[in-house]
Amino acid sequence: MELLIPEFGLVIFQSIAFLLLMFLLSKFAWKPVLAAIKEREQNIDEALNKAELAKQEMARLTAQNEELMKEARAERDLILKEAKTLKDNIVNEAKTQAHNEGAKLIEKAKIEIENQKKAALAELKSQVSTLSLDIAERVLRNQLQDKAKQEDLVANLLKDVELN
Repeated sequence: MELLIPEFGLVIFQSIAFLLLMFLLSKFAWKPVLAAIKEREQNIDEALNKAELAKQEMARLTAQNEELMKEARAERDLILKEAKTLKDNIVNEAKTQAHNEGAKLIEKAKIEIENQKKAALAELKSQVSTLSLDIAERVLRNQLQDKAKQEDLVANLLKDVELN
C-alpha cells in the first residue's frame, strides 16, 4: 500500500524534483523549443505569403501573357489583312496591265492586218492590171493581125469618140 499512499517526505521530494525539472525545462528547453516553434511558424507564414505572392505574380504573368497573345494575334491578323490587300492590289494591277498590253497588241495586230490587207490589195490590183494589159494586148494582136479587122476597130473607136 505504500504505492497508493506515499509518505510525506516522498511527496515533498517528488514535488521538489518536479518543480526543479519544470524550472530547468522552462529555463533551458521550453524557451528554445518555443522559439523554434515560433520561428517555424514564422517561416511557414513567410512561405505561405511568398506562395501567395508567387501565385499572384503567376496570375499577373498569365494575364500579361494572354494580353501579349491577343496583341500578337491582332497584329498577325492585321499583317495578314495587309498582305491580302497588297496581293489583291498587285493582282488587280497585273490584270489591268495585262489588259492594257493585250489591247495594245490587238491594236498593233489590227494595224498590221490592215497594212497587209492594203499591201495585198495593191499587189492584187497590180497583178490584175498587168493581167488586163496582157489580155488586152493579146486580144488586140489577134484582132489587129488582119488589115480589115484593124480598120473596123478604128471605125468603131471613132464612133465611140463622136458620141461622147
